[in-house]
This record gives sequence, structure tokens and C-alpha cells, in this order.
Amino acid sequence: LLFLTSGSQSAGGDVTIVAAPENTTVVAGESVVMECMAAADPTPFVSWIRQDGKPVSTDVIVLGRTNLLIPSSQPHHSGVYVCRANKPQTRQFVTAAAELRVLATPSISQAPETISRTRASTARFVCKAEGEPAPTVHWLKNGEAILSNGRVKVQSSGSLVINQIGLEDAGYYQCVAENSLGMACATAKLSVIVREGLPSAPKKVSAVSLSSTTVLVSWERPEYNSEQIIGFSLHYQRAVGTDNVEYQFAVNNDTTELQVKDLEPNTNYVFYVVAYSQLGASRTSSSIVVQTLEDVPSAAPQLSLSSMTPGDIRVTWLPPPPELSNGRITKYKIDYCTLKEADQVTSIEVGGNETQITLYSLHPNKIYKVRIAASTSVGYGAPSEWTQHRTPDRDNQTHVPFAPTELKVRAKMESLLITWQPPANHAQISGYKLYYREVGPEESSDESPLDGAEDESWDVGPIKLKKKVKQYELTRLAPGKLYEVKLVAFNKHEDGYAAVWKGKTEKAPATAVDPPVQKGPPLPPVQVYAESNSSTSIWLRWKKPDFTTVKIVNYTVRFSPWGLKNASLVTYYTSSDEDILISGLKPYTRYEFAVQSNGVGIDGPFGSVVERFTLPDRPSTPPSDLRLHPLNPYAVQVHWCPPVEPNGIIVEYLILYNANNTQPDDMWTLLTREGNIFSTEVHGLESDTRYFFKMGAKTVVGSGPYSNVKDVHTLREKLSDVLDIHSVTGIIVGVCLGLLCILFCMCASFRNSKQREALPGLDSQAASNHTYYHRSRQGVAAPSATLDSHELESLMSPLPEDAPVPLGDITELTEVHSLIHTSLPEDIVHGKRK
Repeated sequence: LLFLTSGSQSAGGDVTIVAAPENTTVVAGESVVMECMAAADPTPFVSWIRQDGKPVSTDVIVLGRTNLLIPSSQPHHSGVYVCRANKPQTRQFVTAAAELRVLATPSISQAPETISRTRASTARFVCKAEGEPAPTVHWLKNGEAILSNGRVKVQSSGSLVINQIGLEDAGYYQCVAENSLGMACATAKLSVIVREGLPSAPKKVSAVSLSSTTVLVSWERPEYNSEQIIGFSLHYQRAVGTDNVEYQFAVNNDTTELQVKDLEPNTNYVFYVVAYSQLGASRTSSSIVVQTLEDVPSAAPQLSLSSMTPGDIRVTWLPPPPELSNGRITKYKIDYCTLKEADQVTSIEVGGNETQITLYSLHPNKIYKVRIAASTSVGYGAPSEWTQHRTPDRDNQTHVPFAPTELKVRAKMESLLITWQPPANHAQISGYKLYYREVGPEESSDESPLDGAEDESWDVGPIKLKKKVKQYELTRLAPGKLYEVKLVAFNKHEDGYAAVWKGKTEKAPATAVDPPVQKGPPLPPVQVYAESNSSTSIWLRWKKPDFTTVKIVNYTVRFSPWGLKNASLVTYYTSSDEDILISGLKPYTRYEFAVQSNGVGIDGPFGSVVERFTLPDRPSTPPSDLRLHPLNPYAVQVHWCPPVEPNGIIVEYLILYNANNTQPDDMWTLLTREGNIFSTEVHGLESDTRYFFKMGAKTVVGSGPYSNVKDVHTLREKLSDVLDIHSVTGIIVGVCLGLLCILFCMCASFRNSKQREALPGLDSQAASNHTYYHRSRQGVAAPSATLDSHELESLMSPLPEDAPVPLGDITELTEVHSLIHTSLPEDIVHGKRK
């Protein structure tokens, strides 16, 4: 890729690129310079862009003023780079482009993973490689090359698929990617799991060919665990060849024979049987090979006609390919007649090993129709299309070249390889002219344009070839189409007689068809597994049943909350894949799932139910039924019920309270209680105060919303609440001490009164009380009492003898005296008087 263009407004080569970039191929890691030098007056401005519109990589360096330097080329540098030279202050420009190709050794971008599979299941290894040139991928097992066959397939993407795996498939698989620079390899291991209790392999497998397309296969039930069998699968493929497709039938557990139809005639097939239980598949039975019966050929040989003399036609052909002969060709039959006498057909039979025959005693310059049919031991197949040929003119045979001999055409899918030999008078020819055309079904029996002058009747031709050329290949043809080829020799005077061939190109290979299966409902999927994805979604995964009776086109998933009886709340989803993410579920809720396989126009039963909880979440609602009850002026009883939507197991309840409900939550007092408690007492409150409460719940995920605020008024404080037992005890003790003090003072007062009676100058009232005072002191004239009286007198200030006693003192003394007599028990008073 290298081109130069100039802008439409450039004038007279004012701007020219004197050194354009060149197409370059380098190996990754090498440096490369993309050179571009331009000339103009003034010096032009040179810039670079990528043709694909991507930005030029940042690690590309501008070398000098116009060149690009890539110090270490990598695959992402590959592309077409465009150098543009602009003349300053004008719109004149010129461009040149070149392609940079960076070669890279292969690298494995996605390596196969080690897997374990049960017997009779499918193993898939994915391997993707990168490199330049693009690497080819092939596989090895334990170091030996793997060839595609019915069970083992190497897909065009590079993936390896192994169907109906057995113990012999266990081992190490290597993905090898190669190109011209090197190779890369990645390895994965396949382990085959065999469960206990599986049925043994089916016994005595036999096969009998009933016709060219039908085989009857029969077998006996396994020797062990036969009662657990739920079905059989019959597998078959061609016995020879590579890249064969393996087909399978699924049959019920009470069936031990099956007719396999739509086979190819005269073809060897290999058959084996597998038994299935709920636990899995048995070992494969012993294989048996059987050949279908022969049939008539599916296609006729393709003819070539030429003439050596005016009175003969040489007929040559190639045997039908093996896939179309349907057996061993035993003979051929050639039919021919003149064009005008179509009802007078002459037939000749030749042996099956012949490939040519000459028809003699024909009329010169006549158009003949010829066709051929091949036969096996069963009979003749359909004949070929009529091919027309004109015999030479007897009068012009000295000057007209004869037709080329031994015209043979090897038909391929998109080409025809033509070979021939020169005619008898080859010294007179100057060369050959080749014509061909596609023949439509409506004109297959019409007269062909046999003369070389009628060039307009042929799609292509004449193609002139030198006289020494003896083969030519026509290409770009359509597969499975009927073509007619004409080859003539010519000299300097005129064209010679034609050699004609008519036949079909090969058909395009049929796309892989699904294995034929018998009618019946498909079995449900196996290995159904539910996995919690979030609090509102669950992944449901399953695998296609190991064998089935119809082609499965999709699956139906049924799910509902566990134990639900209302059918209107059951939900159904359809999935074409083997997994589905079910969303919109409730947190921490138990759901049950079942999956159904669906065929074309037929649905199977739902499989066994699997159950799964969604993950927990924060509670959606606060605790319900919050109730507050004051216990005393300093405590409140709090009752509540769990949230309506807990979304998980409640691990803790949160109680917030405050006397001021306008403060933010972080200013409230927080109490926590375990999730299995639904009442508590809150102490330490103030009396006669309005408190506000609200509650929240908490799961392992976090806290939910708080409830609405509720208030409670604590009780007012009473006197009985103030005077408790300690206070009452203190009062009693204080009163008793006070009474003792009063009694002591009264005793001291009486003693002083007695002494004053003895003193002169006491008034008559004091004297009149002398008798009483004296009487009161009888029996207590102890020394201590006398000492106390002296001490008391020493504390009292002396009064003048004639000082009158204040009336208030007398009255007070009288009151104290009376108080003593009234407050003391009677027995105590009498005791003192004694």
C-alpha cells in the first residue's frame, strides 16, 4: 500500500513529496522510521495521521521535522500512516501513505481452564490466541495430535469440544498456537468423574442393515443397577473419514431396539449405546460396525464427446465419486440418437471398469444426443443430461481440425479442471478455443451451440489457448450448478470440430444438522443450581439434559415464594441460555425454582424444585407497635414488636430518647437491646418530665429507618417518695435525742430550784414550793448529784438576793415541769419518787 495524492487546489507542483514513506514490515520490538520529505517554497508543514482515524500512539517520536520514529514497535502500531505536506498560508497540500505491519509471535489471550465433568457429558476447552500473522490453533492430548471426529471437534474458533466423554478422555490437553515467528502453548486438565451406583454398560449390541438407508440396532439391559435406568441414548457416526458428525437418539427405558434411518447407502457406520439413571450415565457399550446396503447411483457420470472421423463419436467419462455411486459400479449404459430422431434411441452397455467408448457408423455432419447411466448391483441410477455433438463433415475433413481427444473435466465445488489431448491432425492446428456456460433446467434438453462462430450463445469464450496447452481450469463457478464446456481446435483458416462436456459442479457442504431424535417431550434440565446474587436477585443455572427426545430450543423457569399456594403469584420466565438472573425479589425471602425444557411445539415436564434465600438487607420498616408506660418518676417501660419487613434476622434494636425532640439524632440518648428482646425499662429519667422515644432495628447489613416519635410523661414526685426508710429512721433518732436533752435540762432545773429554796431571801412563792422540791429530791441525794448541782451553780450567774424572778422564767419552769410529768411514763415517775 503506497499512494500519493495532491489537493485539488494545489498548483503546478508547488508542494511535492520528494521522499515518500514506504510499506514496512518489522518484528515487534524493533524500531522503525516512517520517512516523509516534502519540498515547496516556503518550506511546507508536514503532519502525520492514521488512515483508520485512530490517534497516533503517544510513544511515537517526531524525528527531525518530518519523519516518524517508533522506538519499539508493537502490534498496536500496525496500520496505514498518512503523511500530509501543506504549503504555508495556502490550501495547497499533497499526501502520501504507507502501511506499517508489525509481526508478533503468538500469545494465548484466553487459556483453557482445567475442568471436571461426569461421564457422558460434554467438555469444552476455549483457547484464543493473538499474533501477526494470525496464528493457527491445534490441540494435543498428552502430547499427541488430536484429529476431529464425531465426538471430538476442533471448531474454527479454536475451541475444543468433546461430546460423550468417557474415562479414556481424561488427561492433559494442550492448545498450541503457531505462526511464522513462533508458537505459544497453554495446558488444561480434564478429569472424568464416575459416581457410585451407576448402571453398567448395555450388553450384546447388534446391528442389522435393513436397506440402503436403514439399520436396526438392538441391545440388552445392563447387568447392574438396571432397575434405576430412566432411558438410553444410541450414538452413531461414519466409521471412516475425519471430521465426521456424531448423531444420537434418545429412547425410553423400556426400549431395547431402534431403527436408524436416513443413512448413506453402502457406508460403514459405528454404533454404541449408553444407559442413563438419575445419577448419570453408564460406560459406553461395545461398538459395532455395520455397512448399509447398496443403492442405485445418486448421480450419473459426466460425459465428454469428440469425433475422430465423420462417422464416429468418442464418448469418455469419469466414474461417479464414491459418495454418489452408492455401491460398486458394475456397468454403464450409453444412449444416443440423432437430434431429429429422438424416439429412435440406441443403447450400449459396457463394464463398470470402462471409462470410454467409440460410437461407430454414424452420419457425417449430424447432431447426435448422447447420455450415460451408471449401475450397481441394485440397478441403474438416473441418466445424465443429453449432451449434443455434431459429427464432422466428410467433404471438409482435410481442412477442418478434428476435435480434441480424451476431453476430461474434474468438477470441483467452484471450478472445473479441464484436460485433453490434441486431435489426430494436430500439426494443422494453431491453438484451442474454450467456451463454457451455465445451463438452466429449462434448457438442459435444448440444442447446444456447437459451432464456434456462435460465440454470443456462451457465457464465457472464446478463451484462446496455445497449441501446446493441454489443461485449463475454469474458476469462480457456482456450486451445484449444471455447466456445459466446449473445446475446439482452430487453424489459420477456420475452427475445427468441438469436444463437448456437460456436468455439475460439486455441491456446497451441507451445514451441520442437529442429531435426529424421536418425537416425545424433552427431559428437564439437570444440575439445576440457585445462587444468591443480592438481596433482590438470584442466579439460576442448569445444564442441558444428557439426552433428550427433541431439539431443545429454550427453557421455561418457574419461581415463587416458598410454600405459596396462590397460583396467580407464580412467575414464569423464558431463557434460551442455560442460566438466568432473576431480579425484583424480596430481601431475605425463601424462593423455590423449577426449570422446564421446551422443544419445537412440545414442552417437557418441570424438573425437581430447588430452594434459595435472597441475601439479607437493612430493615425496610421500623419496629412496630411502640408502647410507652411510666413506672415511677424516674423510669419508663418500653414495649415493641418486630418490623413488618425485617429483611433479615434482627440482631439489635436501637432505642433513642430525649426530652427535646428538636435535637438531632446524635444528641439523643441511645440504648441497644438484643434482637430477641421486645420490652425493656429505661431508668435514670427526671420526674414530671415529657420524654420522646423512637426505635430502629438492625440486621447484619445495617440499620433500618426509625419509627415515628412517641412521647411519655414521667410521674410527679410524692412525699412518701421523699421520706424513705432512712429518712424516717433519722427523724426518730433525732426526736429521741431531743427528748433526752429536754429531760436532762429539767433534772438540772429541779436541782437548782431546791438549792434556791434553801437560800435566804427567796420569796414566798419559792418557799411555798419548798416542800414539793424537797420531796422530789428524796432518794437521789447521791454525791454525783451534789457535784452536778455545784457545777450547775457555778455556771449560773449569781443573782441578788432581792432580785425578783422574771415571770416568764417561772412560767417556763412550770411548763417544763409539767412536760416532764406528762411525757414520762407513770412507772418511771413513781420510781423516781421512791
